[in-house]
Amino acid sequence: MAVITSLSQLDPEGTYSYADYLKWQFQERVELFRGKIMKMSPAPSIKHQSVSINLSGLFFIHFRHEDCRLYAAPVDVRLYNRKKSIKANKDIFTVVQPDLCVVCDSVKLEDGQSCNGAPDLVVEILSPGNTKKEMKDKFALYQEAAVREYWLVHPLDESVQIFVLDEAERYIGLPPATEVARSAIFPELSVDLAEVFR
Repeated sequence: MAVITSLSQLDPEGTYSYADYLKWQFQERVELFRGKIMKMSPAPSIKHQSVSINLSGLFFIHFRHEDCRLYAAPVDVRLYNRKKSIKANKDIFTVVQPDLCVVCDSVKLEDGQSCNGAPDLVVEILSPGNTKKEMKDKFALYQEAAVREYWLVHPLDESVQIFVLDEAERYIGLPPATEVARSAIFPELSVDLAEVFR
């Protein structure tokens, strides 16, 4: 496939891989969900960005002396069913750009281009335009790829829902956090939500 400079050159019903995605050179931001193109919302709101920068700062303080790495959008995360161990670009059909992610396995960052495989922790900040996508589609993708912990941040009601993989690799939801959000996989990580939503 030749270099693509306009989203209109692509078949909206087509199925695309990460190898295809790398050839796209257009302004619109997109993700791939099982090979299908998902247009991303326009620029996030000020509220969304405030929550993102506040969380980034708090996470940075926590992880700055750890072996784990923190990344903020936009950064590509290539997801695949871990049980199949598919890693070649042509065989990866899901590429997402979570608001924040924490990666502890440096092997997943070896190519210096993106995260190849599931981060340990993913954070998505909801907005009216992306609620269905984040809560349904990405939930399923993150669970299938074995993202160990998934935070859904709700700026409107100022709460955080945390999901953690159980032994059967299914997400279990913890009670919504409204004052302090505590990570299940990083026991020392607790976030004062007054700081996040101020």
